[in-house]
Amino acid sequence: MPNIELTLFLIFKVITLTLSSPDANKTNSANITMKTNKTLLSLAVACGLVATSSTVNAAGFQLAEYSATGLGRAYAGEAAMADNASAQWRNPAMLTHLEGTQISIGAIYVDPNIDINGEVTTNSATGDRRGATSSKDIANSAVIPNFYLSHKYNDKLAVGFALGTNYGMETELESSFTAQHFGDKASVKTVEAVASLGYQVAKSISLGAGIRYVTGEGHFGASLKSVADGSVTTLKYMEGDDSSWGYQLGAAWDINENNRLGVAYKSEVTMDFEGTASGLSYTPSKPGTLSIPLPATLEIASFHQLTDTVAIHASINWTDWSKFKELQAQFASGPDTIKTENWKDNYRFALGATYQYDSKLALRTGVAYDTSAVDDKNRTTTIPETDRTWLSMGASYQFTDQFSLDGGFTYILAKDAPISEPRDSSDQTAALIGGNFEGEISGDVWLIGLQANYTF
Repeated sequence: MPNIELTLFLIFKVITLTLSSPDANKTNSANITMKTNKTLLSLAVACGLVATSSTVNAAGFQLAEYSATGLGRAYAGEAAMADNASAQWRNPAMLTHLEGTQISIGAIYVDPNIDINGEVTTNSATGDRRGATSSKDIANSAVIPNFYLSHKYNDKLAVGFALGTNYGMETELESSFTAQHFGDKASVKTVEAVASLGYQVAKSISLGAGIRYVTGEGHFGASLKSVADGSVTTLKYMEGDDSSWGYQLGAAWDINENNRLGVAYKSEVTMDFEGTASGLSYTPSKPGTLSIPLPATLEIASFHQLTDTVAIHASINWTDWSKFKELQAQFASGPDTIKTENWKDNYRFALGATYQYDSKLALRTGVAYDTSAVDDKNRTTTIPETDRTWLSMGASYQFTDQFSLDGGFTYILAKDAPISEPRDSSDQTAALIGGNFEGEISGDVWLIGLQANYTF
């Protein structure tokens, strides 16, 4: 079982460091920042013990689920929104819009239903032999936790600390699936700890920046199912772990009291997963590294308060997935291309609305469209990337001046899309061993989130 007690203790430690004095002066604030940074690495590791992997809910193996607040509006306008401490995750400049000291803790449950159906063509002495094959629920359900802490130091400066994840996925095909030779399992799991600050450089303009510490693990495998007796042989399997650093930048412009624009950028982080390769292709087992890019992202967002009770918000997101060209292992003897990917840049478009029903209850809704990071010819069974449509709704309830709860619900419809392997020379050996595969991916994803917010 995960060491939850350790995780909760470290979270409590960060909170008590920050709240050690209700009237924080300059010296105390500096001490808070230093102590928080010292706790950063150990807290990131502890959070990794309770963070579970997820299926792909945004493009590629990107995860959009950073808060239940944003979930209820399909994450529309996030870089221009400042509901609670979670705002720093998408735009550190929004820290300047948060008063006092705030804490947000939440989790999002992800229930994917992704299926692959198709047909394998194999060669035999008697000619081509065709057989239908399928794998149901190839992506695991998961709980994605998050933690955010913000502190307004003075009228211009604010600091923040966050724990969450931007990237993660896990797929595992059933043992009965007969196209495992192209890949039967893939996983990328990451946890990020981010220390950020926001500064109001002018009455209507704020800037922000943050340092990201990313730790994670990953694996990829391919197997061959025997036609004769149904036994499964591992062709290749590689796993490893790594930690790396990145940064984020943000800016916000309050055009007037009812309209705001925000822009945010997260740098690319390359994970060199260091571990061991095994299977028939790597006999005996040998050490190596597998590099996976966690690509740069850019968001442009807007917020518009139309009336006293109605607001709309929108986002355009770009992710530099064209950096993901191949899965290539590095060994002492030289490189080995496990599988080409040839992804392309992805765009996400989101539109949402908020209705303030009364002084305590706020209602949200949103819709979003995520474009696929691969063309039809490059789609694979292990990362079956496709277009997605988000339909979301949510609410916030202000129990007291200090405490509120947010809830969000989203249904994601994945577009049916074809898969054809082999795609290129990196798949030819697998095709010769186990045959060709022609099929289709289909499915949907359900998400539900809950988040508690407290202001001191």
